[in-house]
Amino acid sequence: MTLNATDPIDGLGVWTWIDHLPAGDAVALVRQIDAWGYTALWIPEAVGRDPFTTLGFLAGQTDRIVLATGIASIYARDPMTMRAARDTLGEMAPGRFILGLGVSHAPMVTGARGHEYKAPVATMRGYLESMAKAIYAGPAPSFEVPVLLAALREKMLGLAGSQTRGAHPYFVTPEHTRRAREIMGPDAWLCPEQKVLLDTDASSARATARQAMQVYIGLPNYKNNLLTLGFDEADFENGGSDRLVDGIVAWGDEKAIADRIQAHRDAGANHVCIQPIRPGGDPLLTRGWEPPVRRVDEDGGAPLPVDLERTVTAIEPERVIATDVAGGAGRPVTALWGSAAVGVAGLVALDVS
Repeated sequence: MTLNATDPIDGLGVWTWIDHLPAGDAVALVRQIDAWGYTALWIPEAVGRDPFTTLGFLAGQTDRIVLATGIASIYARDPMTMRAARDTLGEMAPGRFILGLGVSHAPMVTGARGHEYKAPVATMRGYLESMAKAIYAGPAPSFEVPVLLAALREKMLGLAGSQTRGAHPYFVTPEHTRRAREIMGPDAWLCPEQKVLLDTDASSARATARQAMQVYIGLPNYKNNLLTLGFDEADFENGGSDRLVDGIVAWGDEKAIADRIQAHRDAGANHVCIQPIRPGGDPLLTRGWEPPVRRVDEDGGAPLPVDLERTVTAIEPERVIATDVAGGAGRPVTALWGSAAVGVAGLVALDVS
């Protein structure tokens, strides 16, 4: 997909960590995500690789998929450096880069980076103003790189709608998407993240979801936002209530996950970034990337070789095609989903149209 100066990004994206993957495996994964039909890859910034170096490397190894920071911390670079990173990638990967910016969280900014964490909205406003004034002497991108903010509550959403292309909210519900659309108006880009888990057993699914949520549930920015959406203090106790878990993580069969994605779209999202999780609470692909799912031919033949798992392409929510890389032909297979069938398999079973 190539972005243009006016139309928002659409379709489904994949939000995932790739810092633990060797460079070659990261390239293979991103190429596969592209082949599956996802329109964008969103990667975060924490304590691993530099996201701009990573995306620049991936841009040179791929041809079509949009690459986005989800998000880059404004405390990691001064405005001039961020302007240079934005315009460099925008020029070298024309129409394929989105700059997601955020204020991060106090424990990361103060504890890990050693900076003073200041008032989020005022700090972001000043940062954007300084970026706009910053000197950049390199070749200009063919059109302005879209900038999105990690916006959750009303003031930051208002800033996103008025001063940038839109918002990339994280750890949110479809109700938040509806509210964000109302605040930002009809023209802003709205690209929420949504955790997904292919597990139809309520007990195991919620246990996995709680593990994935534990890093975020105590962070004030996320908690304060969710408190405005009808949750209360009791929902944050003991790893999160069932109500909170079910609101944040879309678990169940393929239809349940597709319904949640559609709920975001119905609420006003242009583009939904799915984050598949798996038992242990791990995000997608932090420790090896073969999906833990067995596949057999529909006629009852032998299981497909593991290497074919890397070439599975989704075409419908309830049907997948495995493309034999040797013969180049696609053949239908039946996925035998167990309660642990998540991870990459969470990508292949979704309708990306």
